[in-house]
Amino acid sequence: MSDSTATRSPALAVFCGSRPGTDDGVHALARQLGTALADAGVDLVYGGTEVGVMGTLADAVLAEGGRVVGVIPVGLIEREIAHRGLTKLIEVEDMHARKRTMYARADAFCALPGGYGTLEEVFEAATWTQLGLHDGPKPVVLLDHNGFWSGLEAFLDRAVNDGFVKPANPSIVSRVTTVADVLAVLDR
Repeated sequence: MSDSTATRSPALAVFCGSRPGTDDGVHALARQLGTALADAGVDLVYGGTEVGVMGTLADAVLAEGGRVVGVIPVGLIEREIAHRGLTKLIEVEDMHARKRTMYARADAFCALPGGYGTLEEVFEAATWTQLGLHDGPKPVVLLDHNGFWSGLEAFLDRAVNDGFVKPANPSIVSRVTTVADVLAVLDR
């Protein structure tokens, strides 16, 4: 079969912390998500590091025999400690190229708890969906743990109520509480 007729596995880009955080439950959730992705035949696309929540997630997918594509800027390879055991590690020029590459390879997006980088990726992915810059609608789901995303959900509701987000667009970003809910997004 030629590459042009080959079908690819569905892929989920996951944004999450390169730091470990203080709640071990986030790592348990990352392992659960990673296992489920591998079992469902869904490729993981993520930021390419072996540390923090990112490393926990990638290791879980790999432990179950799943495919993991990491995308990391050259300048962060040593700083973020690139994961050298991935199915594929793509080195790119900068953070903008990292996101463009991840967005192009993903069918949908998921965010686990993280910091500034995670928030930035969530909002840019959602903005691209809103503006039609992705090759089709690509929803963003916030996989919640202990209410981590509840404040952001409240902010988004406020942005709609105050007229800064169209009432038709809040569904671009949704908060879910189970891994099954994340996988269901790929079935839509």
